[in-house]
Amino acid sequence: MKVALLSDCYLPRLGGIEVQTHDLARHLQAAGHEVEVFTATRGAEGEMRGAVTVVDGVPVHRLAARMPWELPVNPWAPPELRRRLVGGGFDVAHVQTGVVSPFAWDCTRVTVGLGLPTAMTWHCMLAGVAPVFDLARFVRRWASQGVAMSAVSEVAAQPLRRLVGPGRSVGVLPNGIDVARWVTTPAEREPGPLRLVTAMRLAARKRPAALVGLVAEAERLAGSGSVSLTVLGEGPDRRKVESLVREQALDWVTLPGRVSRDELRERYAASDVYLSPARLESFGIAALEARTVGLPVIGRSGSGVGEFVDHGVNGLVVSSDSQMAEAIARLAKAPDEVARMRAWNIANPPAQDWSHVAALAVAEYERAVGLVRR
Repeated sequence: MKVALLSDCYLPRLGGIEVQTHDLARHLQAAGHEVEVFTATRGAEGEMRGAVTVVDGVPVHRLAARMPWELPVNPWAPPELRRRLVGGGFDVAHVQTGVVSPFAWDCTRVTVGLGLPTAMTWHCMLAGVAPVFDLARFVRRWASQGVAMSAVSEVAAQPLRRLVGPGRSVGVLPNGIDVARWVTTPAEREPGPLRLVTAMRLAARKRPAALVGLVAEAERLAGSGSVSLTVLGEGPDRRKVESLVREQALDWVTLPGRVSRDELRERYAASDVYLSPARLESFGIAALEARTVGLPVIGRSGSGVGEFVDHGVNGLVVSSDSQMAEAIARLAKAPDEVARMRAWNIANPPAQDWSHVAALAVAEYERAVGLVRR
């Protein structure tokens, strides 16, 4: 099968959709499929205006334009995209989209107009904006025209099902992970504070400042010196978080910045518990990576973390910041419970291994082909 993967964002930009689309391309290719990527993101050397770069063996069409702040937007891309899709002999298109994805939506209009079987995966939580999408009607129209809709988690799929209307199926195509790459030997646990870790974009939606505040409350509940917190990542809220740490003299908080995947794995292995404070987390790939290393995850109910965290078995699912603080304080006093959940995670690898997820993606492509034929 020849697959066109279409996404506003792609490498060298770093983020959930970018990395997942890249990894999906590689694993589809490894399974024997032919894959090409179309994106509005410039290449590592600034390539744009249709230049084709090759990233890890996958051709990437850089349909990017010169935009302020290098935004991955190009309203002039559709004619050239149409020409390349027609000439490329593709069997199916797979669109990756978020709440605001103008390039991906232009791509969908093109693929639907060509009659090219199209799968569309939503990497976002639509609940808060569903009324706007419902009013615009384009999601329901695409579904009625045969686009195979999916979301990265069951909780993200629920509002999408309401948007596409009755009688139309919405699948769940989770983010994938290379389980073998993330499994590692746990570091020897020495007596000391509960070592908390998180990895996120330091932006308001991910709630890094709120996380620092609730961990400070947990430390107050459990006692001085009971916890430490490492916040990995970069973003616009870094100064805000640094000011909070400085003003409250939280010397047990460190912010190392963005690190490589290999270093991330090692930092997880040297930690005790992963924290996922975001309310609008459609999946939580960083939390899944930590869970694969073995860490118990404390996440929010109503988020995608519930796809791979079973409350009380391999982590905890809470409904508020105060409950998260209380859960942290309790685990700080119960190292045996942390060790039990960690042992369960190590003994039971997650189901979202790429071998399984790539097969689910192909099933979505076959569904898209069937919808167009119907």
